[in-house]
Amino acid sequence: MKRFKNILYLNESSVDQTSALERAVSLAQNNQANLTVVDVIPPPPFPVGIGLFPGDLPVDEQPGTEESDRRAMLESMLGPYSERLKIRIEVLVGRVYLEAIGAVLKNGYDLLIKPAENPSWTNRLFGSDDLHLLRKCPCPVWLIRMPEKPLYSTILAAVDFDLYTPNPAEQELNREVLSLAASLALSDFASLHIVHAWEALGKKSITSRGGVSPSGLTNYVEREYERHKGEFLRLLEQLRGWMGDEGYEYLSPSLHLPQGSAKKAIPEVAATLRADIVVMGTVARTGISGLFIGNTAETILDQLTCSVLAIKPPGFVTPVHVDR
Repeated sequence: MKRFKNILYLNESSVDQTSALERAVSLAQNNQANLTVVDVIPPPPFPVGIGLFPGDLPVDEQPGTEESDRRAMLESMLGPYSERLKIRIEVLVGRVYLEAIGAVLKNGYDLLIKPAENPSWTNRLFGSDDLHLLRKCPCPVWLIRMPEKPLYSTILAAVDFDLYTPNPAEQELNREVLSLAASLALSDFASLHIVHAWEALGKKSITSRGGVSPSGLTNYVEREYERHKGEFLRLLEQLRGWMGDEGYEYLSPSLHLPQGSAKKAIPEVAATLRADIVVMGTVARTGISGLFIGNTAETILDQLTCSVLAIKPPGFVTPVHVDR
């Protein structure tokens, strides 16, 4: 997987993240990339300057004390990797997702890796900060379900397209999703699966109006399926062109074209395959097959129990602003 050059790893102290760090370090080594590990701590509850002076605070609450402790903790945690890679450490103060996105904007990171929060009070794998990063971080976000596997076995790439209003940004996003998924499958010697969920536009309204025979409705749905299948196969031929025949034949990706909404079909395919990771795009298009924004994203992520590598579409602008 040789494409990332400036990687940010976001510390998640609520889980044992040894295996996630190993993944990040190995990825940086293989890509000859820079790796920075960032920890974010909350601001003090009583900021100095609001009726308090540094001397009024307990020793362990003095400004800079917690930052020093966290830095020492990170240095100890990263010690086993010091001979393999020079890792930069940074401790920031503020809200986790805001500081992380601010670091991406300031330092030009091209990938953010973070262990999933896996909050104990819910069955959901991803926590609040995870979801904020998925929605708002401008670079790809790799959220890892712990414990991380040394090598993935099954990778699922989800692609989407609109047959009626083709979108160049959407096409570029599909390319990014497929290229990353294929690269990861090659590096981990994993099987690659590609899914596109489709629906027959207007099927419900046609049925409700009546006047259409069952065979006529069946023929309509079959024609829609063939149209989606044709576009899907065209996209895969593009993947062959990007990879070359040898790489494509080696992977021999398995294709999945389930009928139904993306928010139901994709988690079902991921569960059936026991996918280790879902590589997907986040797009700002709504509609019958619009992927991974708003309610659709929440529904999918609520159901996933594996790691996620989420990619923003070209031209995405984060709503988070920082002073550079």
